[in-house]
Amino acid sequence: MIAPLLLATRPKTLPAAIVPVWVGCVLAWKLTGKFSLPLALATVGGAVFIQIATNLFNDAIDAAKGADTERRLGPQRVTASGLLSRTAVMSAAAVFLGLAIACGVVLYQAAGWPILAIGIPSLYLAYGYTGGPFPLAYRGMGELFVILFFGLVAVCGTVFVQTLEWRKEALLLGAQVGLLSAALISINNLRDREEDSTTGKRTFAVRFGSKPARVIIWMEIKLAAFLGLVWLVFGLPWQVLASIPMLSLGMRLSWGALTMPEDRGMNRLLAMAAGQLVAFAVLFHFLAVKL
Repeated sequence: MIAPLLLATRPKTLPAAIVPVWVGCVLAWKLTGKFSLPLALATVGGAVFIQIATNLFNDAIDAAKGADTERRLGPQRVTASGLLSRTAVMSAAAVFLGLAIACGVVLYQAAGWPILAIGIPSLYLAYGYTGGPFPLAYRGMGELFVILFFGLVAVCGTVFVQTLEWRKEALLLGAQVGLLSAALISINNLRDREEDSTTGKRTFAVRFGSKPARVIIWMEIKLAAFLGLVWLVFGLPWQVLASIPMLSLGMRLSWGALTMPEDRGMNRLLAMAAGQLVAFAVLFHFLAVKL
């Protein structure tokens, strides 16, 4: 049971939860000199546990809706393939939500009511991303959800937890991280467009077709890169260089997104997009600490 459960958590997606907390802590230290390791661990724990719960709910709910079929081009889904029952996967998701709540209690004690304002919607949307009366993933809102919660909310919330201040710089960083994370969803949905169109999953790629779906990936990467110039306004010119991965690896990603067929080859693009996100975080961290 452990191996299928590990597969269902989708470890390759977890950088999208870790990176915003990581760079948010770096930014908080750069701006104020403040950094609390216990609060950082509680924040990253909460983010990762919510991400895992989201992935588990997604696995179980997609299987129940018939959205994962034998035509699937991405990694194996454990509920649809019969490796685990829907009840087991949903129960595991609930456990991880419980762990996220435990982390949230620590953060609430340190930062007060804003943690509730951030945490309650985040906890619900772990399920509501694919379940409930208005599942975002089935309404073409996956990219918007990622930009908001895995970018703006995650980074701004992390900076607030560390400093008890809302900073404009966190909005900029959150937008960059959110756009890079959204590229992961966009590539995934482009790859699965044909399958999703037959199962009622109305992603952006299904709603608007292949060409707009390819262009949106290019736009997410380029906008994240050009937003880097705004660091000049905040008096942090060296942070502009953190956009280098979007101007190097991002060029290969953009070309692939515009030209590759919608098949398993796009799994390589997903890996590259995850690498781009991590490379941005590494370079942002290095520039903040060294310069």
